[in-house]
Amino acid sequence: MEMTSFTKDQIMVREAVSQVCSQFPNAYWREHDEKGQDPEEFHAALARDGWLGIALPEALGGAGLGISEATMMMQTIAESGAGMAGAQAIHANVYATQPLAKFGSAEQLQETIPNVISGKWRVCFGVTEPDAGLNTLSLSTMADRIDGGYSVTGQKIWITCAQVASKMMLLARTTRRDMVRKPSQGLSLFCIDLDRSRPGLTMRKIKKMGGRAVDANEVFFDNYRIPETARIGAEGNGFKIVLHGMNAERCLLAGEALGLGYAALTRAATYARERVVFERPIGMNQGIAHPLADAYMRLEAAKLATYRAARLYDASGVAAAADGQSERQDAAVGIAANSAKYLAAEAAFVACERALLTHGGMGYAAEYDVERWFRECLVPRIAPVSREMILNYVGEKVLKLPRSY
Repeated sequence: MEMTSFTKDQIMVREAVSQVCSQFPNAYWREHDEKGQDPEEFHAALARDGWLGIALPEALGGAGLGISEATMMMQTIAESGAGMAGAQAIHANVYATQPLAKFGSAEQLQETIPNVISGKWRVCFGVTEPDAGLNTLSLSTMADRIDGGYSVTGQKIWITCAQVASKMMLLARTTRRDMVRKPSQGLSLFCIDLDRSRPGLTMRKIKKMGGRAVDANEVFFDNYRIPETARIGAEGNGFKIVLHGMNAERCLLAGEALGLGYAALTRAATYARERVVFERPIGMNQGIAHPLADAYMRLEAAKLATYRAARLYDASGVAAAADGQSERQDAAVGIAANSAKYLAAEAAFVACERALLTHGGMGYAAEYDVERWFRECLVPRIAPVSREMILNYVGEKVLKLPRSY
C-alpha cells in the first residue's frame, strides 16, 4: 500500500505493528480459525509493545495517539493475513474504551485502563440485543436500582470476545422506555466485571461462518448485581456517551476492511503472475487483470474516505476540548465515519470475491487463505450497522430526505 500521504506517526505505527504481525504467519491464523481457538499469543504480543493503548491518554499509560493511528494499526493487522479475526481480537479494547477514557471517573480510569493496556484485562461491548437489532433505542435490558448499585436483567447478543473478557461496557436502561419523553433518555453506560463465578451471568457461544478464532456470544443477565461505581457518567446519559465509541468503531472497522481487501488483492495478483495455463500466466488475460485493477481502485478510493473520517474524528475531539463540540461537528464526523465504513466494506467484498475467483478451484482450498478472508469480508458489510441503515442515515442527514424508519 502506498504510504506517501500518511503522517510520520501513522507510518511508524504501520512499520512497528507489521513487525509484531510478522511473528504470526497465515498458518497461525488458519489453525486458530479451524479450531475456533482464541489468538491469546497475538493479543499478548501487541500488549507487550503497548499497542492496546494506542488511542488512550499517556497519563494512563497509553500512547496518546488518535483514531487515525488506531485505524492504521487495525488495517495493518488485517492486511498481515490475520484478517478480521486478528483485528477483532483487540477491536473492542481500542474503541470500547473511548467513552470510558472521555467520561469515566478518576477511579474507573485508574482501575481499568492500565489493566487493559497491559493485556491483563480484555474488554467487550454489550449493546446489541436479540429484539432490538440496529434499533439501539429500543433496548430492554434493565439495570434496576438496588442498595449500593444496580441489578441487571436482560440479554445481549453478538458480543465479541465475551468468553475471554474481564470487563464489559454495558448499555442498559435505568428508566423504562414508557417512562421517558424520548427513547434516547433513560439509558446508562456501565463498565462492569464479567465475573462468571457470581450468580446471574451466563454465556453461550454462537457458531459462525467466519472469524472463528474470536468468540461471539449471547450473554444473559438475571439479577446480576453491579456496584453504582460501575456507571460511567450521569445516569440516563448513556446513549450520548456511547456515541463517542460508535463513530470511532466505524473508522476502525473501515481500516480492517481495507486491510482484508489489500491482503486478498495482493495474494490474487501474485497468483495471477505465477499461475500458468495454456503456456501463459493467467494475469495476461484481461478477464483476470481488469477485475483486479478495478478492485485496487475501489480500495484506494475507500482508503481516502477512511482516513479522512479518522482525521475528522480526531479533530472533533480537539475542537470539543477547546470550544465545546457542536452538533454540526458531530454530524460531519458521523457522515464521514459511516460513509467510510460503507465504502471500505464494499471494496473489501469486491477484492476478496475476485481474489477467490482468480484462484479458481484452489481459491476454495483453505491453504490459500482467500476462502478464509472471503468468509470474513462479510462482517464489515453487516456489523456494527448494516449497509441499508448507512444509506438511510446519509439520505436523511446529507440529502435531507424524509426519514424512512
